[in-house]
Amino acid sequence: MSRILKYGFLILLLFVVDSVSAQLKQKPSWKITISPENPKIGDVAEIQLKSPIEKDWYMYSNDFSEDVGPVVAQIQFKKTNEFELIGKTQAKGNHKKFDDVFGGEVSTFTKEAVFVQKIKVLKDNPNIKVSLEFQECSQVTGMCVLFEDELNLRVKTTKTESNEATAPVKNVATNIDTAQATEVNTKPAVETNNAIPTKSETSLFAFLIFALMGGLVAVLTPCVFPMLPMTVTFFTKKSDTRALAVKRALGFGLSIVIIYSSLGLVFSLLGLGPDFGNWLSTSWVPNILFFAIFMVFAASFLGLFEITLPHSFVNQIDSKSNMASFAGVFFMAFTLVLVSFSCTGPIVGSLLIEAVGGAIAKPLLGMAAFGAGLALPFTLFAIFPSWIQGLPKSGGWLNSVKVVLGFLELALAFKFLSIPDQTYHWGLLDRDVYLAIWIAIFTLMGLYLIGKLRLSHDGESQTIGVPRLFLAIATFSFVVYLIPGMWGAPLKGLSGYLPPIETLDFKPNVGGSEQAEPGQSHKGSKYQNIFKLPHDIDGFFDYKEALSYSKKVQKPIFIDFTGHGCVNCREMEANVWSDPEVLKLLKNEFVVLALYVDDKTELPENEWYMSKYDSKEKKTIGKQNFDLQITKFNANAQPYYVILDANEKMLTQPRAYDLDIPRFVQFLKDGIKNYQH
Repeated sequence: MSRILKYGFLILLLFVVDSVSAQLKQKPSWKITISPENPKIGDVAEIQLKSPIEKDWYMYSNDFSEDVGPVVAQIQFKKTNEFELIGKTQAKGNHKKFDDVFGGEVSTFTKEAVFVQKIKVLKDNPNIKVSLEFQECSQVTGMCVLFEDELNLRVKTTKTESNEATAPVKNVATNIDTAQATEVNTKPAVETNNAIPTKSETSLFAFLIFALMGGLVAVLTPCVFPMLPMTVTFFTKKSDTRALAVKRALGFGLSIVIIYSSLGLVFSLLGLGPDFGNWLSTSWVPNILFFAIFMVFAASFLGLFEITLPHSFVNQIDSKSNMASFAGVFFMAFTLVLVSFSCTGPIVGSLLIEAVGGAIAKPLLGMAAFGAGLALPFTLFAIFPSWIQGLPKSGGWLNSVKVVLGFLELALAFKFLSIPDQTYHWGLLDRDVYLAIWIAIFTLMGLYLIGKLRLSHDGESQTIGVPRLFLAIATFSFVVYLIPGMWGAPLKGLSGYLPPIETLDFKPNVGGSEQAEPGQSHKGSKYQNIFKLPHDIDGFFDYKEALSYSKKVQKPIFIDFTGHGCVNCREMEANVWSDPEVLKLLKNEFVVLALYVDDKTELPENEWYMSKYDSKEKKTIGKQNFDLQITKFNANAQPYYVILDANEKMLTQPRAYDLDIPRFVQFLKDGIKNYQH
């Protein structure tokens, strides 16, 4: 009985979810205030725009690059001679993070969105009009909705020529269509396609663990590992008692932490926070610089040359380590940091790149964690010197570690080059080119690990150890995993590290041998130079053209309301559309129509029109497509799938984001069945 109730509840829940998915998300309300409430002419006042955000939803802010992908909030004050804008509109209470999917930093609000704009009052009782365009997304479903709104604030100023007390009157927002001072209750939305999947921000704790592990890994590099026995010997022989040896060992470890923390502190004090992090993660200048630096480190690790600091400087620091005081221990730690620079530099650099985009404390704490990881083995072996006997002797294995790091640095270098390549549309590292480079790098790394590839500074090796064999197996397995990506495999585990699948030069026939039936080529249809459908599907990008073709070939229309930055749309295409049965149905049984609702391409003026929904002029492809979705289908989220006949009759209940392939197949078959009847 309980099982029946459970399944009954699940069926009811699915019905409710399907019903809700087709409804409009109501537009959020905005409240606009001014401080001081009754300014005088010449005063500088602050306008505040505030909107509550529903639970499990978030709103994109206005302080990140439009090139990243999601819709950046737009707040525009109508220019008038009654007031003057001072500076730019600022976001308050927002949170920034680097999004692996979009390859850049995004900025979002949760619970409440707040924007602030300073103005200078130029005339009595100014009337302030504000236009907003912003995007909210669900953390649960990944659905994103784009909204537009207009606010009107009537400010009552204090008369400067009068000494009469003026009763304070609070200025609050009014809807543009009303004259009453009330909080704006806006109409349902204008939407967008940039759906971001549920994804919590990377926690500071996780970053610190990563930094700590980076320090521990650095100990195994050829620049650091040989110094372990040397350092332990120094402490045991230079200390008269075990207590003094322990004290100096702890001081040595603390000194390493202090040195690396100081480096992080410099980045914190320079204020290299969110804005700099956004520039750092998306601009071509730093990414090309990082690409060059990592290429240099890779060449060094692979044996082309050695990266060393000036010997005079290192020797001068090392000479101070003979001091008996804590200062001597500190300078000994400083010497270790300097000598190990060529091996730890890439790890430290990567951590700083990750840390700079976060909170001010992140670089400081990240470097402290890295220093702790590096210092921990030195401290423990100094306290327990007998452990040294169990360590492997320095030898060829250290050079192998260095070479492996060189291959990894080489692969990571191309990740930095890939970011500006996507952002600026250079077309240098399309997905197949990028994958080909990685496949070559990791194949060579695997051959090196099994001894089939030797570099100039490698010695003869007749056998390989079990750890090295396991690493070789993992490397070759990774190569095998990468190879299908050359022909369109999604490689979802690497989605944050690879260029978009749309950049493939090879045209994959994902889904088997399914081909479109003869006579379905639509070359020359509108917007084919701008948009493309996945999996080599031949379709349309204009509503009227699709209707006309549907009448001609007597097939139903499959409408895909989508967007350029819609991650959930890409997931559906990669995981559901790629299914052989789904792809066969789409290619052979439907006229496929993709309508991008966020495209900014402006149409010729004779194609503009005034929307009946919000009485606004629709000038771009995206706004017209979105207006069609919201007015005709009462929906404002993407992805959204509709099946129509040539007379615009809906053939089955529309579908939203759902990775269940059998349900999607049934959705398509229901549309075909109803069309035939």
